[in-house]
Amino acid sequence: MEEKIVFCKGGGCTAKLGAGVLSRVLEKLPRGEQDPSLLVGYDSRDDAAVYKISDDMAIVQTLDFFPPMVDDPYTFGQIAAANALSDIYAMGGEVKTALNIVCFPEKMDLNILGEIMRGGSEKVIEAGGTLAGGHSIADSDVKYGLSVMGVVHPDRVLANNHGQPGDKLILTKKLGVGIICTANRVGEASEAAMEEAIASMTTLNKYAAEICRKYEVHACTDVTGFSFLGHLHEMLDDKLNCHINASKVPVIEEAHRHADEFLLTAAGQRNRNHTGPFVEFRKIPFSMEEILFDPQTSGGLLIAVKDEQAEVLEAELQNAGLPAKIVGTLFEKNANEAEIIVE
Repeated sequence: MEEKIVFCKGGGCTAKLGAGVLSRVLEKLPRGEQDPSLLVGYDSRDDAAVYKISDDMAIVQTLDFFPPMVDDPYTFGQIAAANALSDIYAMGGEVKTALNIVCFPEKMDLNILGEIMRGGSEKVIEAGGTLAGGHSIADSDVKYGLSVMGVVHPDRVLANNHGQPGDKLILTKKLGVGIICTANRVGEASEAAMEEAIASMTTLNKYAAEICRKYEVHACTDVTGFSFLGHLHEMLDDKLNCHINASKVPVIEEAHRHADEFLLTAAGQRNRNHTGPFVEFRKIPFSMEEILFDPQTSGGLLIAVKDEQAEVLEAELQNAGLPAKIVGTLFEKNANEAEIIVE
């Protein structure tokens, strides 16, 4: 009999704590003396930590794990691993090693755990990394992910908040996977839409990142649980404004219908509450607003690239089979208008 796991209402990146809650906790943490070798920490709300160990090498360190959002254990393992590996690519790095993070009920069939870990291991191998160990605990629910270590040249780190006025923003994957997974949980998503969402979530951002290395990319992040608009807000870092062309944003088409049917996530509403005050929507359909606040699991890269190179980069990403699109432009900070305008 085919083994399945029970996906939960907060699976994937919808399981994240809200950005507002997390910020309040981080603000209260004690701070020691800043190590000058720590190039990127949590102050900028970036995707991973970066620590310089020599003039030509820095370590990129991250971890990510969550409960299932699909019932096939092998697919869940692939998605969870691809999501964790993505943070290395968002920083401009290359994956080197990974450690499994496992929470699993002792009473559950161990073949399920084996399939989860097989899916994760295959993604680590595809990334060019080595699975070097891990840690497991007995838990009442299934959770899986990776701690990942990568490397990057200290001068080539892609921080999330180094975008420049005039840069174009490119998004490399379609939005809407959170809404599609929610609709699937209640039996409303079509098989085709779910297959499209799974294909997106299991695609490594490795391929987009490798292409980006040939261009003048100033900033990068991956779009995950805090939504497109939430991660964009972090990129702007109170130093820039942005205009988004909603008609250019790549979306899994069926997500519009499910959003209009209010098949939404609590995490999406937390994203709206946290980031909504910084956004002005201009004649945008309700469904598109919800998609822009939708938490993504293993979402695409959001890239700030030099204006003159944007169309060439977009074309090369598309030729590689990615649904990448130029979706917006960065501007000088203007206190007289909304930080993010979507029209």
